[in-house]
Parts: sequence; C-alpha cells; structure tokens
Amino acid sequence: MSYTVTVRVPRELKEAVRRYRIRVGDVVRRALEEEIRRRREQEVEEALDKLGEALSKVPRTEMVRTVREDRSR
Repeated sequence: MSYTVTVRVPRELKEAVRRYRIRVGDVVRRALEEEIRRRREQEVEEALDKLGEALSKVPRTEMVRTVREDRSR
C-alpha cells in the first residue's frame, strides 16, 4: 500500500524541479529512507550504550564465570 504526501514549497523550488525534470517522488522516497535508516542506527547506538553501562556494573569475574559455564554445556 502506498500513501500520498503533500508538501508546500517556494515557487522558485517548484520551477527548478520542473526545469531540471526532477522526479520529486523518487527524491522524497530516498530522503525518507535515509532519514529512517539514520534514526534506526541512532536507536541501536543508544541501546548499545545502555547495554554497555549495564554490563560495566557486572563484575569481570562474574562474566568470566558465566561464559565458562556456558562453554561447558
């Protein structure tokens, strides 16, 4: 399913789009995809930062013990 997006732009921009035969839909679609990708990456970075903070509170000896137990299974 697709949706229509409407945007108000200055006349000069509209004229330039027409003059250069820019396919506005393609440009907007790529820009939206890029922005969504950038924000998803930002979310992952924030989640990794929180995970790193949580893991830094676990004693190293506890991590080593847990890994060794997992490996022995």
